[in-house]
Amino acid sequence: MTDEVVLRRAVADDARAAADVWLRSFRAALPTVVRPHSDDDVRAYFRDVVVPARETWVAQAAGDGGIVGVMVLDEEELSQLYLDPEWRGRGIGDRFVALAKERRPGGLTLWTFQVNQPAHRFYERHGFTAAESTDGSGNEEREPDVRYVWRP
Repeated sequence: MTDEVVLRRAVADDARAAADVWLRSFRAALPTVVRPHSDDDVRAYFRDVVVPARETWVAQAAGDGGIVGVMVLDEEELSQLYLDPEWRGRGIGDRFVALAKERRPGGLTLWTFQVNQPAHRFYERHGFTAAESTDGSGNEEREPDVRYVWRP
């Protein structure tokens, strides 16, 4: 079953809904990772930085029109890709990655936590390769991570 979902550039009014998708997705996918910021801090970051200053895209469901996914590009970095947990497995992530490759045809990089094995499988299926692993000392969560790279 394919649900009708439109990918579009985020506008200021989408910031809270996009942040809430991020929060729900993070909780579901990364329950062992300690978040360094409160929910309100995350919402403020999306409102004040992510949506106005980054290339932010949302997946909007038909019908109720709710935001069910968010993707953020920052230069060549795919810095965020989060889906509402109830909307995973419906091809939205695949569409976001295709869009990211279209928007950045020269290549992409991204970071994901080492504990997030489903993300590793997802990105590897889309042609990304692990380029670097760290002990997490360079990220706010202090969680070991992996940098992935895609080159055409």
